[in-house]
Amino acid sequence: MREYGKAILPCSIGGRLAVGRFLNIGNDRYEAFSKTKYFIDKTEMLNVLLEKDADEKFICSSRPRRFGKSITANMMTAYFSKGADSRSLFEPLKCTKNELFLKNMNQYDTIFVDIQAQFVTAAAIGTNPNQYISRLVVKELKDAYPEWIQEEDSLNTALGIINQETGNQFVIIFDEWDYPVRELESKSKERSDYIDFLRILFKSSDAMSYIRLAYLTGILPMVRAKGQSAVNNFHEYTMIRPKDLGEYIGFTEEEVAWLCGQYHADFQKMKEWYNGYNINGKAIYNPLSVVRAVAEKDFGQFWTETGTYEDIGELINRNFDGLREAVIEMLSGNRIPVNVTGCKNDMHTFADKNQVITTLIHLGYFAYDKAEQEAYVPNKEIQEVFYKYLENETGDNLSRYMKLSEEIAEAVLTMEERRTAALIQQVHSDFISSIEYNDENSLSCTITVALLALFQYYHKPIREFPCGKGFADIVYLPLAKYPNRPVIVVELKWNKSAVTAVTQIKERSYPASLKEYAGEILLVGVTYDKKTKEHQCRIESFQKQDE
Repeated sequence: MREYGKAILPCSIGGRLAVGRFLNIGNDRYEAFSKTKYFIDKTEMLNVLLEKDADEKFICSSRPRRFGKSITANMMTAYFSKGADSRSLFEPLKCTKNELFLKNMNQYDTIFVDIQAQFVTAAAIGTNPNQYISRLVVKELKDAYPEWIQEEDSLNTALGIINQETGNQFVIIFDEWDYPVRELESKSKERSDYIDFLRILFKSSDAMSYIRLAYLTGILPMVRAKGQSAVNNFHEYTMIRPKDLGEYIGFTEEEVAWLCGQYHADFQKMKEWYNGYNINGKAIYNPLSVVRAVAEKDFGQFWTETGTYEDIGELINRNFDGLREAVIEMLSGNRIPVNVTGCKNDMHTFADKNQVITTLIHLGYFAYDKAEQEAYVPNKEIQEVFYKYLENETGDNLSRYMKLSEEIAEAVLTMEERRTAALIQQVHSDFISSIEYNDENSLSCTITVALLALFQYYHKPIREFPCGKGFADIVYLPLAKYPNRPVIVVELKWNKSAVTAVTQIKERSYPASLKEYAGEILLVGVTYDKKTKEHQCRIESFQKQDE
């Protein structure tokens, strides 16, 4: 032991504190990541954290799977931990622009715990997970501060004693903090005990003194009980309210464009497949999917390879009024209003469809437009996830709807006008009767829902597509791998004939503007008569003329 001012500090080895499994684990993990081929510098987030006031030092940052949560946690550990000398690691990066950066680097005892890993291990050996975590961390604290700590001390007691005796503060980082909340549905006591463990650690009378920064990261925000956060001194940063951590949740459009330029990837396809998350008005991309697409020089469903469809199925199958219909609407390209308040954030307790949709936003399956308070499917990757889920469903309304939509797509492509009109009528009455027809826009919602099955062969429907002398209501462009499929141009009319709709398409020269896409163009006019409450359909083929 040696004296430093009035404080007594633990012995060091080579000028550095000895590292452990949890306490001051060093910077190896982040250093390895920073040397990867597709590294994106997100270190400016550290300066955002450093500049927060003392009453903002308890942070819960949630984001979907594979959105860089663990990388961020490792970055913070490398920066704060006394178990490392990270100057050379961070010096080339953006974070060094802030004068607070060097002052705080490697100055704090840092505790890093992967909650999921420790809960799984504790279950395997048949011990209480909270006690297991506490016991392991306290043992390392005793090794570092043998003068004051006993192995039987609780974790919060040990931290309080060290702070009292030395003045030292701790940075505590919990990765996958919400694992017990998400996965222990049938073990309510274990979940409750875990929340109590968090409460004692972060809300004890000494916590404000011994904690320099507490950072919990996971998929879900803080679990709520009776409308209040169960650990209510945490400031939450979520997919719905990201605040000033928004651009660090995923890759920004500028970062994705840079990667595409560096490695010759198609930026437009990247946008179609992985863009769509609206964070503080900025486009945010899933980092995993972007990196896989760049590395493999291909586009596909990468993100969900790391999980299953169980999340979707379990949540959608909760029989809340209008939930399935809302999902169908969003899949077809429509947006729906959603009330994101009141969600319990525990994957198990839901009162209505709004709370389920809110959870799916946190999980990354839907995106959220805060300004409009609307939910929507963000991109092609997620659309494919849902489509495959619907394909595999049997025996319920969703599978019946998918079969009906496939029938409508077939009827359009084979130019069966009466059948198309009758099937659209059926979709409206059986699945989305909540859409009340009062204009062409409401009719547009029904048509995109009815033609959802076109998704597997066509791009997302484009509304108000500029063509010729005006704008086509809806245009379906075939995917590049289906060049022989026709372009579909849909014109909608209210209380007019279907012939009138198709005539408008031809008079305004819509097909002439689309001839570069395909040899054949289907002109589809759909109308709804308010008095008879019937749909009509007119379908004509426009063949591209050789020049």
